[in-house]
Amino acid sequence: MSLQDLVFWGFTLAFLVKVPLFPLHTWLPDAHVQAPTGGSILLAAVLLKMGTYGLLRFSIPFGGESFAKYSTLIAVLSLVGILYGAFVAFQQQDMKKLVAYSSVSHLGLVVLGICTQNVDGLTGSVIQNVNHGLSTGALFFLVGFLYEQRHSRMFSDYGGLAALLPRFSFFLVLVACSSMAVPGLNGFVGEVLILLGAFEARTLWAGVAVLGVVFGALYTLILLRKTLFGPVTCSENRSLKDLSLKDLLPLVVLALFMFWIGLAPSFLINKMRPTLENYWKKPESAYAKSGNPT
Repeated sequence: MSLQDLVFWGFTLAFLVKVPLFPLHTWLPDAHVQAPTGGSILLAAVLLKMGTYGLLRFSIPFGGESFAKYSTLIAVLSLVGILYGAFVAFQQQDMKKLVAYSSVSHLGLVVLGICTQNVDGLTGSVIQNVNHGLSTGALFFLVGFLYEQRHSRMFSDYGGLAALLPRFSFFLVLVACSSMAVPGLNGFVGEVLILLGAFEARTLWAGVAVLGVVFGALYTLILLRKTLFGPVTCSENRSLKDLSLKDLLPLVVLALFMFWIGLAPSFLINKMRPTLENYWKKPESAYAKSGNPT
């Protein structure tokens, strides 16, 4: 192992813990569960992004040849994380843990986009970083809204909220659609670009990633079904209050960004594209020296 490899892994391991990438993810679910709502929103929307930013800003520029050598290994871990995070989220009975494990899956997709070493994948990763902060931050806000009133995050304590909390239900469905990458919302653009980049790099990567996206839709739909639909089984829920004006304000702002990125992504893409096209052309990047390993 060369000195460049040591420097590369020194930076990369630290940033992959921060992402977090499988199998370095074990701290994240407990951190989200123990954190207050504001802490979870900050962690999901800002702090986790320091990991992917660090990969792009430090690990790859300082160790371009090492990244070319080990990018397949990192991509495989990303794919495992995509499937593992989705599978574990699928089994959760705690809403906050479900959203936490969904982050492992979504951010695995972001790292995969970087590993494709092409412009589409990298563009999708950067956009999806923003998208994850919007959608997952909003999900934690909505879960926290319920927890503050019922002091429970278990699915068994809910059900039938669509009839009781129409404003809450509307935004939960909207944010869930964003997380599932429904066309017209922000998540669609980033995921499609990452998948296009994955197809360009290795078809197998794209196939596995698509499977993870399908599982992601399944656990998100389960979240909606167990929370909003069916009969009202707990009488305590009938006393729940719907979103107030102060609750609606941040959600409306987030929703506007979701629609803006989903319906007019060219604004962001055109701003980023020149910089991202030059990213792999920098002399220190192994992509310029070795080509995209496929």
